[in-house]
Amino acid sequence: MGLLLTTIAGLVVWIVLWAIDVKSFDAFLITLAMILVAATARIISPFLPGNRREEQPGTRWTPR
Repeated sequence: MGLLLTTIAGLVVWIVLWAIDVKSFDAFLITLAMILVAATARIISPFLPGNRREEQPGTRWTPR
């Protein structure tokens, strides 16, 4: 959901910047940077220390 909202906000920023005479490609690069940061945060967030799940006893496979 956060990635969708970031995409919508980025497109709004792109249109607003384009309307105030910023080059459209430059405004699109700002939008692309916003989406890239949001996607990176979404990919990395499960691996951060506070977001790790507790392992249940007996769920991890160990060789004999």
